[in-house]
Amino acid sequence: MREILVTSALPYANGYIHLGHLVEYIQTDIWVRAMKAQGHQVTYVCADDAHGTAIMLKAEANGVTPEEQIASVKASHEADFSKFLINFDNYHSTHSEENKQFSELIYRRLNDAGHISTKDVEQLFDPEKQLFLADRFVKGTCPECDSPDQYGDNCEVCGTTYDATDLKDPHSTLSNATPVLKTSKHYFFDLPEFEQFLQDWTRSDNRLQTSVANKLQEWFEAGLASWDISRDAPYFGFQIPDTPSDEPDKYFYVWLDAPVGYMASFKNLCDKRAGTDQALDFDRYWAQENEHKTEVYHFIGKDIVYFHALFWPAMLAGSELRTPTGVFAHGFLMVNGEKMSKSRGTFIKAETYAEHLHPEYLRYYFASKLSDKVEDINLDLEDFMQKVNSDLVGKVVNIASRSAGFLVKKYDGMLSEICVESELLEDITKTGDEIAAAYENREFSRAMRLIMQCADKANEYIDAKKPWSLAKLEGTEQEVQDVCSVAINIFRQLMVYLAPVLPELTNNAKAFLNLDDLSFASRNEWLLGHKINKFKPLMQRIEEKDIEAMVEDSKASLAQADAPAATTDSKSAAKNEASAEMNTDDEQTDYIGIEDFAKVEMKVAHVLECNHVEGADKLLQFTLDVGEDKPRNVFSGIRKFYEPEQLTGKKVICVTNLAPRKMKFGVSEGMVLSTGEPKTGLTVVTLPDACVVGDVLA
Repeated sequence: MREILVTSALPYANGYIHLGHLVEYIQTDIWVRAMKAQGHQVTYVCADDAHGTAIMLKAEANGVTPEEQIASVKASHEADFSKFLINFDNYHSTHSEENKQFSELIYRRLNDAGHISTKDVEQLFDPEKQLFLADRFVKGTCPECDSPDQYGDNCEVCGTTYDATDLKDPHSTLSNATPVLKTSKHYFFDLPEFEQFLQDWTRSDNRLQTSVANKLQEWFEAGLASWDISRDAPYFGFQIPDTPSDEPDKYFYVWLDAPVGYMASFKNLCDKRAGTDQALDFDRYWAQENEHKTEVYHFIGKDIVYFHALFWPAMLAGSELRTPTGVFAHGFLMVNGEKMSKSRGTFIKAETYAEHLHPEYLRYYFASKLSDKVEDINLDLEDFMQKVNSDLVGKVVNIASRSAGFLVKKYDGMLSEICVESELLEDITKTGDEIAAAYENREFSRAMRLIMQCADKANEYIDAKKPWSLAKLEGTEQEVQDVCSVAINIFRQLMVYLAPVLPELTNNAKAFLNLDDLSFASRNEWLLGHKINKFKPLMQRIEEKDIEAMVEDSKASLAQADAPAATTDSKSAAKNEASAEMNTDDEQTDYIGIEDFAKVEMKVAHVLECNHVEGADKLLQFTLDVGEDKPRNVFSGIRKFYEPEQLTGKKVICVTNLAPRKMKFGVSEGMVLSTGEPKTGLTVVTLPDACVVGDVLA
């Protein structure tokens, strides 16, 4: 029996849970249930990420204390998770005594080992609010293209990245005051000291998916930088201990104490269970010498890999604690092939969904889409309805409903004493080994395909034997019982296999099947001479009207006053030092309508030349062949992430119908398409050499 501790990323305590968040918690919960069903000791903990400037300001806006704010949101989160059958062993908060103790322990160990340093940092300061301003809270005129109303880290017009102090005519978004430059001492964790350790760690023992390890290599190549782990008062969080008495209060940056929340939640659970038959030993999971005796896994979104695969293991190693056995990243959620949208009603809160549709429908649909890859998944609402109705109602539940009536009516619910189709049942039982492996490897979509193949075999068998026709003939009583008994045995196997995904359906099936156990091991014991109960409908079909009502309700609920605390839009969230919340799929507000987006023209472009721009630290200059009479000149603010020779000769995507923009260094005649965040890494979208220059991309 393996001893496993599992966590999901901590949801930020200033917003409601939406379907994008649920991808991760459903994925983790399925994996935990599957591993428990296979006989392993698995503990699943999580917590609210409860610190940072954003929460402090939200509480102020709501007229409550930060403690009251986070308590309200935590209650909301726990209610939503419960609706979707997310079965945490413990759900805690980073604003806890355990988290304070472990944050201070890690900091002191790092400091004693010489991994903490200080230096003066010059920042913009709001003289009215009396606080230092994160990039998100500063706006001004772009220093490169003079576009107004740009945030403090990059220009959304020309793509240039810069420091907030470079903005022209800056103003605070909190008070509209003109910020002033102010110097403050900050505390830094010396991440570069751990570069060799991290190089080895990220490539060893399958700790990370290959694509994630490859992505992190780009950070190593660019060079790791010391990490600012402090923030100045006022700030909602934990004060850094042992600072000089004559210094202003210093607080841990939210991203230092947030992952420590995994340890804190587990310690809280250990204390709760002390002295019981479910007691857990904290040191057995977190002491460095026990790293190979127990396993620790983190499930996270791809946008926070940097924190979990570089900062976190370095912090743990530097403070002589064990590092994670594995960090599993997933992609974002799209709805109907597009980012979640308030105006289209596809930005759906967990609460709104649960008011209209059964949560297990979503659990199954996500399972059918999730793999071990870091890929975005698409919730196509039409496909969602069709798949649930076809697979769960039409295939799985239908097996029981087609067979149980004959057994209850004619045989008092008794199954046959022998199995007349042992080869078929053995085949489906043996498939369980593949299904179990698929679950463990997080290849849920493969597991669902294998399960549905088993369901197809059962329905083909029933269709071939036609018990409804046999029942009308004389002398076929035993054959009808035998056929229906085989069908019920296969249905039982399917419930075993689907239990991690559909726990409520499985529990209802237990009552029908008159069973207490549906663990993976139980599939090896067939139901012979066993009595079942009267069949009751186990699942209803999804109706189109239910989906339509959910979409309309989403539009209405998001247009009203905010929920426990409204989140920021995705662009703001990316710029908020505290909105690096431990999850993915932040709210994605529409900035242009679909009609406007349809006007955007993108063409395959060949990079004839790519050069540095003299006098511009952030820009690269492209000469692009887009299939026109003459090449186009395009500037892009990606110099931080690329050298010219890396892109020269590549095929890229150019947005060609933007109005030419006159810049200090010349006229930009388009935009090179890239993905990612300006602060953490932009990746130019490149195309295969076979793509034809000038082709328009749909």
